[in-house]
Amino acid sequence: MELNEEKLNALLGKVVTEMGAAANGPLITIGDKLGLFTALSESGPLSSNELANKTDTAERYIREWLSAQAASGYVQYDAHTQKFSMTPEQAMVFGNRESPVFMTGAFYAIASVYHDEPKIEKAFQSGEGVSWGDHSNCLFCGTEKFFSPSYEGNLISSWLPSMEGLVEKLEKGAKVADVGCGHAASTIIMAKAFPNSSFIGFDFHAASIEQAKERAATAGVANISFEVATAKDFPGTDYDFIAFFDCLHDMGDPVGACTHTKAALKSDGTLMVVEPFAKDTLEENLNPVGRAFYAFSTMLCTPCSLNQEVGLALGAQAGEKRLKEVITKGGFSGFKRAMETPFNLILEARP
Repeated sequence: MELNEEKLNALLGKVVTEMGAAANGPLITIGDKLGLFTALSESGPLSSNELANKTDTAERYIREWLSAQAASGYVQYDAHTQKFSMTPEQAMVFGNRESPVFMTGAFYAIASVYHDEPKIEKAFQSGEGVSWGDHSNCLFCGTEKFFSPSYEGNLISSWLPSMEGLVEKLEKGAKVADVGCGHAASTIIMAKAFPNSSFIGFDFHAASIEQAKERAATAGVANISFEVATAKDFPGTDYDFIAFFDCLHDMGDPVGACTHTKAALKSDGTLMVVEPFAKDTLEENLNPVGRAFYAFSTMLCTPCSLNQEVGLALGAQAGEKRLKEVITKGGFSGFKRAMETPFNLILEARP
């Protein structure tokens, strides 16, 4: 087989780009923890010394950190003034924690997959699963940090209104379950927005439920509670609304989860399933978003499902067609895509 020099150089260039991205990942979490991105985005052009003084950090490290971010295209550098700054777009992604496209949380989750690589290597060889709770702790905070901005920016303003009649029920007072709630970012957002409704968050990971209780107490929401339970055995009936946020594909038996959910809903209740955005075929998902989600799916979602009963292992790129099959097998007769974002499918099901 003849070697194509041009294709080889293009591939090597791509790999070098990837090396830089992988190596810069820890610098992004450091920048987030120390407030470097935020300080730079709020203060305008700064020298490395000025940013170090503002954040109480060491100038020599800051100089190198800024250089890496400038080379990555994450901050701007002015060679004439030798100062650094951030564009409004860069600030939205890295500097503004209230932004719906704030992305630093993803890099905490990425850190966890490197920590857990030996476990996944063994799983590749054995075919066994790896429990969600057996991952590095930085996965749990990273997952919350990654999903929260999207929930904050979309859940109340567009996702819930896309479900016919749901907002009116929530405003009057509805009984709501958030299944697979994790650290409760979604539960708390809804509870704040609809004080007349009662919310209960369920998760099979006990440590996440404890963290959820702390987060809710800090947020000062009184219409919310939490319990450790799986999606197939959470207690209660006559729910007006049940939500699954980015978790159905992680379950070992998602059909069983949907069957239990249908039984727990009122006859006129609503199920909302938020899932990672995906088309229905591999070839349609060979793009940057699909690439990221397939990687997370290999390291996190598929092992989590395989560790549970049935182990259907939908994966994070299941797509609407496959998800519809699962939800309707669970007994739901009404199904539609309510809306989508670049990162999520928002699906609605009715009994």
